[in-house]
Amino acid sequence: MRLAAVVKANAYGHGLIQASRCFVEAGVDGLCVNDVLEGEALRADGVEIPIYVLGYVSEGLAERAVKGDLIPVVYGRKTVDALDRAGRAAGKIAKAHLKVDTGTNRQGLRLEDLLELAKYAASRKNIVIDGLSTHFADIEDTTDHSYAKVQIEAYIEAVSRLKEMGIDPPVKNIANSAATILWPEAHFNMVRLGISAYGLWPSKETLISARMLHRENINLTPALTWKTRIAQVRRLSKGEYIGYGRTFRTAHETLLAVCPVGYYDGYDRNLSNTGYVLINGARAQVRGRVCMNMIMADVTDAPDAKEGDEVILMGRADGDSITPEQFASWAGTINYEAVARINDRIPRIIVE
Repeated sequence: MRLAAVVKANAYGHGLIQASRCFVEAGVDGLCVNDVLEGEALRADGVEIPIYVLGYVSEGLAERAVKGDLIPVVYGRKTVDALDRAGRAAGKIAKAHLKVDTGTNRQGLRLEDLLELAKYAASRKNIVIDGLSTHFADIEDTTDHSYAKVQIEAYIEAVSRLKEMGIDPPVKNIANSAATILWPEAHFNMVRLGISAYGLWPSKETLISARMLHRENINLTPALTWKTRIAQVRRLSKGEYIGYGRTFRTAHETLLAVCPVGYYDGYDRNLSNTGYVLINGARAQVRGRVCMNMIMADVTDAPDAKEGDEVILMGRADGDSITPEQFASWAGTINYEAVARINDRIPRIIVE
């Protein structure tokens, strides 16, 4: 069985190049990106293993996909034709994965349309069907997986119908993180590890389902810590306002830390007067509105706080932690978005 690590969206915020280097060093069999640009960046960094493009590849980018030995997911004749032309021009055989829609109604084709496209693609001389994929609709959202099981059966039917036509895609993949954790029968011959590859559970429902299936030996530890430093410490009197809109007013003498991170950097504005950071072993609540490039945190309970001190926005320190799940809950979103939205201009540093 092959294991492909999903590194789209800047490796879920962890750093496309840095995370991919770690995965390649660990021995993964492939990497999954969203677009051709991400695939090209990995090839430029020296990645030689298969790279699967999960997102849309336009006709205009087909030539670059073939040049970079990228393997796109296809579900339309225009893309098939463009890849075939690009392969012929380059003297290569372009690879592609077909995608069958088994009930998510996002990318992909219903069964009969899939069979028609597969037949058409098989008739082209410079393109080969390298794989068949699909994607689950609600596996992370519930502990009732009856719909997911229907999707697995629909995928198996698609494989069977293709074989009847003499088409047997060598790389069969359906399992995302949740399916990889829960169901060995859904592994086929490749799994696509996304959020779990970074030490995060796809959802609390997936964690509960894993425990119900006696997967107690699976423990995930978040790989990412997001930090900044205190830029300034200010002492405020009782009754002073903090930040835009004067949304917070001090009820007592307050020590305030100004930190150079804001919603442009991915620190969600919904954390205004709601979120916490960790400073010198103490939780410090965000006071006032999150600004474009700054937040203010109440460090009254950390009186030794000073300019230059480390601020943990997401991660663990001194026996406490702010998990992506907590961060996401404060922001009214999910852990996927909490990490993926960390601005890619912020340096990622690999710590052994």
